[in-house]
Amino acid sequence: MSAGATTAIRTYLELTDPGALRPGRDPGGNVRVARRDPCEPQFWRYLYTTVGAAYQWLDRLPWTEAEASAYLTDPAVSLWVLTVDDAVAGYYELRRQVDASVEIVYFGLLPEFTGRGLGGYLLTDAVERAWASGARRVWLHTCSFDHPFAIQNYLDRGFTVFKTEEYVVQRV
Repeated sequence: MSAGATTAIRTYLELTDPGALRPGRDPGGNVRVARRDPCEPQFWRYLYTTVGAAYQWLDRLPWTEAEASAYLTDPAVSLWVLTVDDAVAGYYELRRQVDASVEIVYFGLLPEFTGRGLGGYLLTDAVERAWASGARRVWLHTCSFDHPFAIQNYLDRGFTVFKTEEYVVQRV
């Protein structure tokens, strides 16, 4: 392994039964999740970089404006934004797969909104929207760089682990 490299663990989780979802608590107040359609590449980049900065989200940083736009206008992709008192608090992306599964591609909260119980609420919304779209399975993956409570949130909502893998990452 080269200098600056580290081993990470990627964990894949799934829900295969809508009845297995254990909803997160409703935080109450002026909390809302709405689809951003169309989603401008600049806004998407803001969400991706702000939410992912602490968790080594690097794979999409090199995307050009055209690449981001093509992704965001793909009919299989939808982007949903969480607001609290009209302030952007987090987001998730859903992507429908050819096998009728729906992947929660990215999911997270802006740093100032973590620790408020919003993660369970937002994940519940993502899963419910995936099932409502006709998903036969809802899945996602997380890694050892993500928020320390990420896996627990997924497990608390009823997800089960179906695969883990180790991989090497260049730390920045």
